[in-house]
Amino acid sequence: MKKLLCIDNNCTDPYFNLATEEFLLKNKTDDVFMLWINEPVVVVGKHQNAMAEVNLDFVQKENIKVARRLSGGGTVYHDLGNLNFTYIMNGEKGKLVDFTRYTNDILEVLNKLDVPAIRNQRNDLVINNEKFSGNAEHIFKQRVIHHGTLLFNSNLEVLNEAIKVKVGEYSDKAVQSVRSKVTNIVPYLSKNTTLNFLRDRLMQFMFKKYEHAIGYVLNDKELHEIDKLKTEKYATWDWIFGYSPKYVLKKVLKISNVQLDAELTIKKGQIIAVNFSGISKDNHEIQAISECLLGSRHHKDELLKKMLQNAGCQQIKSFSAKDIINQLF
Repeated sequence: MKKLLCIDNNCTDPYFNLATEEFLLKNKTDDVFMLWINEPVVVVGKHQNAMAEVNLDFVQKENIKVARRLSGGGTVYHDLGNLNFTYIMNGEKGKLVDFTRYTNDILEVLNKLDVPAIRNQRNDLVINNEKFSGNAEHIFKQRVIHHGTLLFNSNLEVLNEAIKVKVGEYSDKAVQSVRSKVTNIVPYLSKNTTLNFLRDRLMQFMFKKYEHAIGYVLNDKELHEIDKLKTEKYATWDWIFGYSPKYVLKKVLKISNVQLDAELTIKKGQIIAVNFSGISKDNHEIQAISECLLGSRHHKDELLKKMLQNAGCQQIKSFSAKDIINQLF
């Protein structure tokens, strides 16, 4: 009989923690249950356009990270007031997806603490129709990863601002997030109940319910492999932003008191087509801008550096390169 490895993960690095999930999914054969917390980060689903799901200006200003997870679904926000749970389980092909099975454990623990939590039709966990837990799954061979958030005492103002986006700028076939009104769990608990108390209760529940549950600590070799996966995948721009499905960005730019409609097509993070309307295409300024954009990554710092180094752009006196790049994000 395979064991259930119960891991109380104290790392708060979101890229390391997401890498840990993939490592455990693909390199262990036992079942796994893990609890973990991230420092502030917006986590997009595997098949989402990160640019369209994140308020980039806000998260950069507040030093909030952006990450992409292995599973599908919508965008979520993590901070130190949010507890994440992960199940990685073996099963029979065709019967691996089961949101009810895993969220039932969470609901049972919360209900025993007199929290009136239920699961809605979208498999979110809610209290009084307000969401406190989003869940997603991913299948690998005959193993499934099911993970979810538990908003315990998160900063909901920051959460709402971090995932607030401008409507209509992006068009794509990516998975779109469904925004829901959210709540924390803590108002429904006894006074002075801490996140660590809930964390302990969940872990105790697992040991009691699953006879094959054992405590597990990742060894040095495993930690090294996870850190390698983090560095080579989860912390890279190519995974976080470049993995986004093909999308089109439409923006209205203002150059020298002239309104200019810009349309960029981006595939695998690279700008593959540039179209400007509202001004003559023979305009040397437009030609210089297009030359800088085409073939570049849709990355603000890289575009700014390229534009500042471009000979054609250096000759332009009527606009600021920084201003143009800022308008494209």
